[in-house]
Amino acid sequence: MQENIHNFDDLLNMLDSFIREPAQFWDEFFSDRDKAIPIFVNAPDENLVTYVDKEIIKSGRVLELGCGPGRNAIYLAEKGFKVDAVDVSKVSLDWAKERADEENLSINFLHQNIFDFNVEPGKYDFIYDSGCFHHIAPHRRMSYIKIIEKSLKKGGYFGITCFLKGGKLGGADISDWEVYRAGSLKGGLGYTKERLLSIFHTLEPIEVRKMRDQQDNQFGVSELLTGLFKK
Repeated sequence: MQENIHNFDDLLNMLDSFIREPAQFWDEFFSDRDKAIPIFVNAPDENLVTYVDKEIIKSGRVLELGCGPGRNAIYLAEKGFKVDAVDVSKVSLDWAKERADEENLSINFLHQNIFDFNVEPGKYDFIYDSGCFHHIAPHRRMSYIKIIEKSLKKGGYFGITCFLKGGKLGGADISDWEVYRAGSLKGGLGYTKERLLSIFHTLEPIEVRKMRDQQDNQFGVSELLTGLFKK
């Protein structure tokens, strides 16, 4: 491989090589299912349940970015949504497929990096991300936003759950520039309500709040931040 930069994609790929956790990292992360990791529970996010219960999000086609072991994809499929669920880790997808098969659910699990995903314009009524965004380096943020804007239908919704800045579960309190000085995301970047509103300013904010603590077979940790936006 020649280490030369000829275009913008070459620049992104070079920066990826210094910052991004490789697929092997995530395969190892999901390989021990007995670890005391909060997101390993097979329960949907409480904010996601709220969106569905209040009929803000209605039956349609969903894209989940970074689905992990599939808990939110499974919930949405149970509610009648057609779900495409993408993740870079084959180990997590194998786990998600096992869970879906146990419930006889049809979910289109896709083993891909989200930035290699061939996004069809205006395909999705709802895009959801629970825990992917805070692992994305600043130089990929613009590409991430383009995925949302391109693939959402007009009037569609985008939901997100991410680390709260300085939270106990993670949420590094560092600037975008500091990411590159340190050569690390410090386990995941932290965000505030104001920062999310700024990043997704091209979308209409519906709600940005802390996640509520876990209850009634739902996943909830108040150290996380949730947001819902409309195109």
